Amino acid sequence: MTKGPSADPGVIDLLGLLAYAELGSFFRLADDAGLAPSLRTRGQLAGLAATEQNHYQALRERLVELGVDPEEAMEPFVGPLDLWHERTEPQSWLESLVKTYVGDGIAGDFYRKVAELADADTLALVEDVLAETERAEFLAAQVRSALAENPKLAGRLSLWARRLVGEALSQAQAVAVDRPELASLLAGKGRRGEDPGDSGLDDLAAVSRMFASLTEGHAERLNAMGLAD
Repeated sequence: MTKGPSADPGVIDLLGLLAYAELGSFFRLADDAGLAPSLRTRGQLAGLAATEQNHYQALRERLVELGVDPEEAMEPFVGPLDLWHERTEPQSWLESLVKTYVGDGIAGDFYRKVAELADADTLALVEDVLAETERAEFLAAQVRSALAENPKLAGRLSLWARRLVGEALSQAQAVAVDRPELASLLAGKGRRGEDPGDSGLDDLAAVSRMFASLTEGHAERLNAMGLAD
């Protein structure tokens, strides 16, 4: 990977945002492990939490390589992400698993779309961090198993998943509005030395169109968990 302090501000925002998200995922999965109904499930969730910690470290190291203080890069996103978690506090272990699967899933779609417009090194790192096949399959299987034992849970969990998507999209849009460099990167501009204010409205329109496409994977995630849309 190329080293240097002149990274695109939008890329720094993306890496800082994703780093704080991964750090939060570590703590949430660790908490879920402690509440798991079986020793086997506790161990599996603990392993997933350890993976999230490794992802966080990789992102942090990349920011250092770019000459950026990782904590400073993450700081603008502490408030928005913490607010998202406050608004979507799960009331049960199953709701927490659905939140991880659905909420992190749609957030991951967002990060990928932004990374596709960044440099090759950033794209490769983000794709590696977001490679979650094992985690997704495990979480979906846990929900399916619970629904097999108690089908009445399906309605409540479906509504919960729908709420999570709405909250995630709203919060992601707020972040893009607050961080013009990230919005410009997301809009595919990549123009150096241009005043973000010159194209801010165009950027936000492109951001809105991109967010509308993020719901495409929602039905697939619901089906994977055995929930109806």
